[in-house]
Amino acid sequence: MIVVNVLRILQARHIKSAPHSSENSMSVPSNDDLAPSSHAAVEPADETASHGSYRTVSLIAAAGAIGGFLFGFDTAVINGAVDSIEVSFGLTPVGIGVVVAITLFGAAGGALCAGWLADRVGRRKVMATAAIIFLVAALGCGVSNSFWDLALWRLTTGLGVGFATVIGPLYIAEIAPAQLRGRLAALQQLAIVLGILLALVSDSTIAHALGGADAHTFAGLPAWRWMFLAGVIPAVVYGSLVIVIPESPRYLVACGRKEEARKVFSRLHAITLAQASDVVDRVEASLHGAGASARFADVLSRRTGLVPVVWVGVGLASLQALVGIDVIFYYSTSLWKSVGFDESSSFGLSVLSAAVNVLATVVAVALIDRIGRRLLLLVGSASMFVSLILVTVGFSTASQGGGELELSGIWGPLTLVGANMFVLAFAISWGPAVWVLLGEMFPNNIRGIAFSIAASANWVSGVLLNLTFPSLRTWSLPGSYAIYAVMAALSWCLVYRYVSETKGLELEEIHEK
Repeated sequence: MIVVNVLRILQARHIKSAPHSSENSMSVPSNDDLAPSSHAAVEPADETASHGSYRTVSLIAAAGAIGGFLFGFDTAVINGAVDSIEVSFGLTPVGIGVVVAITLFGAAGGALCAGWLADRVGRRKVMATAAIIFLVAALGCGVSNSFWDLALWRLTTGLGVGFATVIGPLYIAEIAPAQLRGRLAALQQLAIVLGILLALVSDSTIAHALGGADAHTFAGLPAWRWMFLAGVIPAVVYGSLVIVIPESPRYLVACGRKEEARKVFSRLHAITLAQASDVVDRVEASLHGAGASARFADVLSRRTGLVPVVWVGVGLASLQALVGIDVIFYYSTSLWKSVGFDESSSFGLSVLSAAVNVLATVVAVALIDRIGRRLLLLVGSASMFVSLILVTVGFSTASQGGGELELSGIWGPLTLVGANMFVLAFAISWGPAVWVLLGEMFPNNIRGIAFSIAASANWVSGVLLNLTFPSLRTWSLPGSYAIYAVMAALSWCLVYRYVSETKGLELEEIHEK
């Protein structure tokens, strides 16, 4: 509901501003405005139909992004349950680490096969499969009887997360009109951070209502089990909505179902069937005879291993993780304490940080179709670099006292500011914009498989980051954040050298430039 309300606010602003700006007009831009082409311009049939159609496509995109909500919810929900799980199953720190981290391995595997599967059975069927996986995994985690049971179901959760990582942005990019594609694709990231926020709120609410995480006051189950079982609700909602949304029109073209594709394009892009036929012809031409069943061999190159555009996607996805967003929170409790907050405030501050993350992502949704993906990424990279350097310098002044990190003088608040600046910069730029680009930067004939490879690289990089941070922290805490600052600098170089702006271009036009 929050996603839908945000969409309606942004859509109202977009429609209101349309008469004053050709760049943000609600009509589909003509090819003359976007790129050199001999094709005729495609304009909406009428303004009323255009507004109604874009409201429809916005709601359909929001439905497709619910997989991102489950991604965020199911990965974050374990935070409130981890201590009770450790006691209930008598786990060692290694066992807890496995239960938490195994989801990442499942996500890498799910991401790797999601695009391939989407090219064979369709986008909607993969979304339905993800919904079923999330539903079964939530039930499995909630009733698990041993460490091995829980580890298996957390691995299954990761599989669903990997599917959601790929299929949400892929589907939204393929249904969205060019001038709305950025903000609609960014809904995936907004849904993820909303899922994280609501998982924290859900955990807190359940624990409070049932008298503690280990309390047996409802149906004989402790609160920590209900934290997992709460994931059944969004999974059912997701699965129900997938039944009623249309299949991707570009997938329909690839399958030879051109008449169905014409109707979907006409409905969602507010154009006539004749104009939709022109769009279908362009999509068909862009497939180069590949059809819907692209192979992994199609993205390989004898000279470079992968075709260049896939390497760029892998670089973007990998650096999104390697800039260190996951581990910036490792010392968050110590940072809050260093500026005067007591330990009892840590949960509330975590919720506050998650809420700020949501608001920053809303800003990104509003900006991405106005200033473009490339500029957003460049500014984000520069901001992350500066903030990580500030954190590095701050940690270099730290000392250990009573087992806790102590930042003396002005460096306590400055390091805290740097850490939150980094989170804010990431949330506005690299968090959503990378997934938007990955959904649109690959040609139609390899998009599913190429997206899968890039998304899998993102998860593998996340695993690498989490596995190496403890050793890097022991070696040098400021040194570890200096490495992340270098990654932020590399992310700027990659975007500056290899990423072109895609704002306002139809997917087929991106690869005609």
